[in-house]
Amino acid sequence: MTGTVEGFKRRTRRAITSQRQPTVTVLSCLLAAQDELGYLPDEAIEEIATYTGTTTNEVWGVASFYTNFRFTPPGEHAVEICWGPTCHLAGAPGILQSVLDLLGLSGEGETSDNRISLKYNTCLGACSQAPVASIDHQLVGRLSIETARGLVGKLKAPDATR
Repeated sequence: MTGTVEGFKRRTRRAITSQRQPTVTVLSCLLAAQDELGYLPDEAIEEIATYTGTTTNEVWGVASFYTNFRFTPPGEHAVEICWGPTCHLAGAPGILQSVLDLLGLSGEGETSDNRISLKYNTCLGACSQAPVASIDHQLVGRLSIETARGLVGKLKAPDATR
């Protein structure tokens, strides 16, 4: 992955110019850039401002309004635990706490080695399978604490691949 200033700008420009819809907005550019880069570095914000003819403050205003945008690089693996009402009632609080303990985290974020990003999700859309998690974008339902710890524990291993 290109991590230079020019690399981020070039990849951002490519992402926003290859959008399928003819209407390009700050929001659509932010989404395209995050899809390409995995997060929104300063260079992407600047490139979007230039491309859309707005200021970086206006772009930051849109980006910071939505909780789905990231401003730091994500971990190698993504773990989302649903804590919506159905999952909550089916045991998500215990699963969440167990995974937090396993990862050495006190809340959402990345592990110190940046291997795993943990995120709470208000709904993964699989209430009939509660409690549910998404592990590297694969839904896993009817989770138990033991199953969740086992799946996340595999991601912690240095040779973890999915």
